[in-house]
Amino acid sequence: MSIQSSSSLFVTRRWAFAAAAFVLAALASHFVPRPAVAQPQVVTRELPDFTELVERVGPAVVNIRTSERVRTGASGGGGEIDEQMREFFRRFGIPLPNERSPGTPRRGAPQQPEDNEPQQRGVGSGFVLTPDGYVMTNAHVVDGADEVIVTLTDKRELKARIVGADRRTDVAVVKIEASGLPAVKVGDVNALKVGAWVMAIGAPFGLDNTVTAGIVSAKQRDTGDFLPMIQTDVAINPGNSGGPLINMKGEVIGINSQIYSRSGGFMGISFAIPIDEAMRVADQLRTNGRVIRGRIGVTIAAVTKEVAEAIGLGVPRGALVQGVEAGLPADKAGVEPGDIVLKVDGKAVEKSGDLPRLIGAAKPGAKTSLQLFRRGQIRDVAVTVVEFEPDRPRRVAQGGEPPAAAPQPKTAIGLAVSDLTEAQKKELKLRGGVRVESVEGAAARAGVREGDVIVTLDNTEVTDAKQFNAQVAKLDKAKPTSVMVRRGDWTNYLVIRPTSR
Repeated sequence: MSIQSSSSLFVTRRWAFAAAAFVLAALASHFVPRPAVAQPQVVTRELPDFTELVERVGPAVVNIRTSERVRTGASGGGGEIDEQMREFFRRFGIPLPNERSPGTPRRGAPQQPEDNEPQQRGVGSGFVLTPDGYVMTNAHVVDGADEVIVTLTDKRELKARIVGADRRTDVAVVKIEASGLPAVKVGDVNALKVGAWVMAIGAPFGLDNTVTAGIVSAKQRDTGDFLPMIQTDVAINPGNSGGPLINMKGEVIGINSQIYSRSGGFMGISFAIPIDEAMRVADQLRTNGRVIRGRIGVTIAAVTKEVAEAIGLGVPRGALVQGVEAGLPADKAGVEPGDIVLKVDGKAVEKSGDLPRLIGAAKPGAKTSLQLFRRGQIRDVAVTVVEFEPDRPRRVAQGGEPPAAAPQPKTAIGLAVSDLTEAQKKELKLRGGVRVESVEGAAARAGVREGDVIVTLDNTEVTDAKQFNAQVAKLDKAKPTSVMVRRGDWTNYLVIRPTSR
């Protein structure tokens, strides 16, 4: 048995204490709180509660049911879809159904309705504008109806009189004989922001007082209609047409009008007419029974990025004038096909749809200034606006005489052209130009067709075939070439990209 000395035992203990102290220090350092690292602050908000809004606005929302009297022979058998229903389906992107829709007689049904018997045509929504019974809805909801029935939230059904309907904006006003009705409050569309919560109340598929909600997806969305639209992801379906789009203050900021759909049902994209524009239309409908708007007599198209770069405009903007109607203000003011309208009374035309809206807002008889881009130069013209009338059929010019000269050989861009006769120039109201006799290669790929009339080449007026061919021979084959083409009453710019050899 070995015995340790006191000195060695002391050393051993010292080592043990040192080891224990080291372990404790290490553990202590592990549990000492470290300085906090700054984390990005995320603002959390509760989801909105729409119950108060529904209670406040809901009573002012109505259901609209329309009917028409069946006229013998009017539809060739009673089962055809009438124009109002076609518009209804078109607005909501629904393919025309093969089966009978609600309220529509089945084709070949044994019992046909009596002549002049009211038959249901469709359902929609609306909202009360004034306590004395003025109701706003969509024009396509009441268009062509012989009878309009408005159902209030208290289940009263009242016959309505159509005060006026404007197809271009899809806004209509009807009147019911009642008083003391709950009316909506109109909001400020300019204060509406993308991403804001909004709510809709309507009757999708006839289900009265259905509430749906979502956010504003975009503003000033151009859908090809007369007005820019508010885009939302609020669930909208057939029957919601004419119902209100409501902000979180309980104010109406739009009329639910359309959806984008490939199936006929809601797919996450819906459109509403801005209430400020709708109210301007409604005021005219209540005063005049119709909307008075201006026109100058042009047909227009969008300016593409490719065309803008090729003709020296830079960024795509403005409205391309494709045709000018004879005898109307634009023609008298000297506006020509191929001009690009950049401003109206100093207001920029950012896209082609802005032009009819700006001109339409002008009073007939008023003088309006147009800023034009023509062959690389800016010029201003004064136009006197006239009242809008239904478009007249456009006559397509047919140059009846044979070309004055034989077609020239094809150029490097694939065109063979000939001179216009004096009669053709007079009919087309052109000072020069050449007729395309045959086309292939780069020109064909650009969309030039046989029979087209080329008016300009790279912003230079074409006088005759000789001058045109000489100019083509000088083109830089590595750069695109712009041509202004006349096709009947249609004028457009095409960009030809020759293939380098």
